[in-house]
Amino acid sequence: MLKNKKKWIFLGIVAFLLIVFGLYRYYIYVTQDIRAQETAAILKAKQETSLVKVTEAQKSVWDTICWAIEGLDKDNRPIMVWVTMDENGKVKSGEGAVHEELLSNGMSENQIKEKATKEIPDVKKLKAVPGMYNGEYAWQLFYWSKDHYYYQFYRFSDGQSIGGPFTLPNR
Repeated sequence: MLKNKKKWIFLGIVAFLLIVFGLYRYYIYVTQDIRAQETAAILKAKQETSLVKVTEAQKSVWDTICWAIEGLDKDNRPIMVWVTMDENGKVKSGEGAVHEELLSNGMSENQIKEKATKEIPDVKKLKAVPGMYNGEYAWQLFYWSKDHYYYQFYRFSDGQSIGGPFTLPNR
């Protein structure tokens, strides 16, 4: 009886581990395209700018698909690099495909969140993502206010509102 119980416990553990491993492999499979895009954008940013160390990379999709890569340059100064992508997820080439800016030349994430908190009544669940809007480098804000979710864009360089608010419909 004890041998039979140990056998079922062992089989249960093996089955559990196989399920966890299968879920892990599925996750890797599902996210491989986005990881490949991120890697390509980071490589392009390192090739064409002074980016040396990456601290964060975020994809932004509005009217332009781009990766905003935050990191440090060769002088250890914080920078932001925007790498534009085409509709197929490939890095664009040519002039304007990659843009580098010192973070000190623009608004930081905390500064733009403070500004939004002061300007927007009852703002909650505020998230700021660097991106592009109508060809300008911007902060894309996503927030909850007055029973709706909104998107709003602020220029990276000076924090001026350049688009929105765009209301998302309630379900």
